[in-house]
Amino acid sequence: MSYQTFIFDLDGTLLDTLGDLAASVNYALRTHDMPEHSIDDVRRFVGNGVRKLMQRAVPDGETNPDFEATFATFRQHYMAHSLDTTRPYDGIPETLAALKARGCRLAVVSNKMMAATQELIRHFFPDTIEVAIGENEAAGIRKKPAPDTVFAALRQLGVGKEGSVYVGDSDVDIQTAANAVLPCISVLWGFRNRDFLIQHGAKTFISAPSELLQFL
Repeated sequence: MSYQTFIFDLDGTLLDTLGDLAASVNYALRTHDMPEHSIDDVRRFVGNGVRKLMQRAVPDGETNPDFEATFATFRQHYMAHSLDTTRPYDGIPETLAALKARGCRLAVVSNKMMAATQELIRHFFPDTIEVAIGENEAAGIRKKPAPDTVFAALRQLGVGKEGSVYVGDSDVDIQTAANAVLPCISVLWGFRNRDFLIQHGAKTFISAPSELLQFL
């Protein structure tokens, strides 16, 4: 199968953001006298947006009386430190450039906050990613696994679903692609391993970004 439009997840797919997310989670927890988490804990918590991340990180989640203050501290810290250690995975910039050079349309959809998503794309991929859609439920765009971000990206690109594919690293991405009725390519360098992905319905895998070029 060949594709001309690639819709990418961000965290765990294009960017290794785990270190900065974990640092901001633990800063917020520490600030509000809560126990901190290991980076492996945070790896398990990510994938459903930052509010869900903090629900999992804060003792008793949203029922904790200090949850909203802790979440606000996290958001403020992450917006100021989202570029401290975050980097593209090896081979990602080159692969995106190769896809772009061959006429492909490229977009990102993320459960990360809209402002953080767009800042990261402007910083790392200004010449390749055309559209970046982040969390924006106030505008009627539901978070993944709802297909809204994918549909918004396709609209902004001015293309349809035919010839489009979704690329991600998690069970949320697999379900998002299914809800959008798009094929899904699961990457093996992200936050989830092959066995986990298979258990959640993954069928097509790549082990290196350059393998995307075989789908042209």
